[in-house]
Amino acid sequence: MPKVFFTANLRRHVECSSMEAEGTTVAAVLAQVFSTHDRLGAYVIDDQGGLRKHMTILVDGRRIRDIERLSDPVTDTSEIWVMQALSGG
Repeated sequence: MPKVFFTANLRRHVECSSMEAEGTTVAAVLAQVFSTHDRLGAYVIDDQGGLRKHMTILVDGRRIRDIERLSDPVTDTSEIWVMQALSGG
């Protein structure tokens, strides 16, 4: 099963721990995670089901491409990292 991790800076704002969830896409895995952590889901996903601008997601070390539908594929051994995007200069 894919494993979902949340960075420490995100855990400061919303209580969440790493967990496993079933699914073959980022959207499917996160839907299962957020079904029991709705506050977390609202923090990460916007009203249209896309990734909020202040967030980023990596699957197996690579940033996802589809930030609107989260349709990037995952495997049973994938690691999904959810984190706040960093900006500045």
